[in-house]
Amino acid sequence: MSHSKYEAVYRRSLEDAEGFWGEAAQDLHWTRKWTRVLDDSRKPLYRWFVGGELNTCYNAVDRHVDEGRGDQVAVIYDSPVTDTVQKLTYREFRDLVARFAGALVKQGVRKGDRVIIYMPMVPEALVAMLGCARIGAIHSVVFGGFAPKELATRINDAKPKLIVSASCGIEVKRVIPYKPLLDEAINMAASKPEKCIILQRPQVEAPLTPGRDLTWHEALETATPADCVPLAATDPLYILYTSGTTGIPKGVVRDHGGHAVAMKWTMKNIYNVQAGDVYWAASDIGWVVGHSYIVYAPLLAGCTTIVFEGKPVGTPDAGAFWRVISQHGVKVLFTAPTAFRAIKREDPEGAFIKKYDLGGFKALFLAGERCDPDTLVWAQQRLGVPVIDHWWQTETAWGIAANCLGIEHLPVKPGSPTKASPGYDVRILDEAGDEVPPGKTGNICVKLPLPPGCLPTLWNNDEGYIESYLSRYPGYYLTGDAGYQDEDGYLYIMSRIDDIINVAGHRLSTGGMEEVLAAHPAVAECSVIGVADELKGEVPVGLIVLKAGVTKPEAEIVKEVVQMVRDKIGAVASFKQAVVVKRLPKTRSGKILRGTMKRIADGSEYKVPATIDDPAILGEIGEALNRIGYARSR
Repeated sequence: MSHSKYEAVYRRSLEDAEGFWGEAAQDLHWTRKWTRVLDDSRKPLYRWFVGGELNTCYNAVDRHVDEGRGDQVAVIYDSPVTDTVQKLTYREFRDLVARFAGALVKQGVRKGDRVIIYMPMVPEALVAMLGCARIGAIHSVVFGGFAPKELATRINDAKPKLIVSASCGIEVKRVIPYKPLLDEAINMAASKPEKCIILQRPQVEAPLTPGRDLTWHEALETATPADCVPLAATDPLYILYTSGTTGIPKGVVRDHGGHAVAMKWTMKNIYNVQAGDVYWAASDIGWVVGHSYIVYAPLLAGCTTIVFEGKPVGTPDAGAFWRVISQHGVKVLFTAPTAFRAIKREDPEGAFIKKYDLGGFKALFLAGERCDPDTLVWAQQRLGVPVIDHWWQTETAWGIAANCLGIEHLPVKPGSPTKASPGYDVRILDEAGDEVPPGKTGNICVKLPLPPGCLPTLWNNDEGYIESYLSRYPGYYLTGDAGYQDEDGYLYIMSRIDDIINVAGHRLSTGGMEEVLAAHPAVAECSVIGVADELKGEVPVGLIVLKAGVTKPEAEIVKEVVQMVRDKIGAVASFKQAVVVKRLPKTRSGKILRGTMKRIADGSEYKVPATIDDPAILGEIGEALNRIGYARSR
């Protein structure tokens, strides 16, 4: 397959990385030009745009006003849970951000200080993030409603001078007061913030701690707008914590220069959107998708971004996404496959889609969890637009592999996030560090240096960064994912390295089995876990969620999926058991908690993950696994 345009761009990005990214950087406003595009003097710790100075907030907000587009809408806040739609132009948004930055300065926040943001999906969360970027404070967003213990560990690591929060968040049918959680976390933490700014929402009034807490309104009322401060390209913009395998969260650091360059480049080249287009990432600012594609990339590109406080189903129905796309003229939607599986489960025929005019909608991008081919094909057929699965990580900030619509729309192969994005030299290595032939599964790695935008290190922890990501294969970044590349160079991400199961000496991917289960017409969602087995080491067990309205007996469906795996993967998989469950346990970002389910099945001790969306599900999973002879303490 010849993909000449993509191939030329990709080749240049690797052969002339400095020329390639130096050119992309010209798209931004710099207060001082860099002296070196890539500094490799401290390998394996590389830095981009050394010597350069810029301000991310200026490039994302003020610049559009200065260039005559102040009346364009910057942010649309759409909240079905509060029945609110609010629009802010770039000029209004700039004024708010400048005033909030001034409020931070008034409370003693200076360049290099950390500010934790613990907020729901409201425009003020974006204002707080950009207000920090404006003055060179380093923000660390923690998902609103996160457990106090987890918030406390992040407070101890980041040592924030100030915390920005809100009185509550709103789920589909309940209001979650944040202030008691925040107060408990501060009590638990050894490091105490000097001040807290609290956005009082009408649903709940938060009690304030005298001398420490002030309301958002009070903070802004007396503040003088602050100007953008020139910052080194290598200065940290934010810290985002990702759960570490050791249970200690890892603080992924993002820099100002490389991040802004990469974010802006991706909007045109991957998503094919321009200034003035409406772009919607249906995620949360607590996750990397929210940082990159609700906040920074769309605003750097001069797009209109949507802040959605709702769910794909239940606010009020499975047509929520189509209503937002139609009402606001969304050109591109980016969300998690989980959201689409939920919609498909509630509305398998896509009846809600027909109720809305989606004439301006051009592409759907999915990421965050492997997209099974069945969901991809369902979305393609119902929407009639390109459906692009792309793959990336908290650590990278943008797609390692993608179908770059702005360069060349390559043929879609369901199950593959297409090819490596420009800048990423992806290699599949075996245990010994040798490259494997096409079609063979191995550990997916990226040859150093990583492109701009990826993490340069972990917060205050260069050693931890090298140990976690760079030590297994010197000269390479270990993604932690297993998969293969086909003859055409298309990547297939099969599972986390930890999810490769060893059945009687055969290394098998749970992702490959999930793909087969998901193709059954009655299955809405599924997961395969490896369970300890005395004879074979491990055997796979399937957990399946059925589509709404399925009447076929469960035992029959289980029999059929077992046969399907046997037909597609073979007897070697030793796939003999599956169980129907009401739902699967997930993180709030939509990742299925396979590791936790495996521990339940093995009868091992497990901790309830802090990121779980509903802990009650784990009991249901235990009961279901018990029915087929697992989840007993051993």
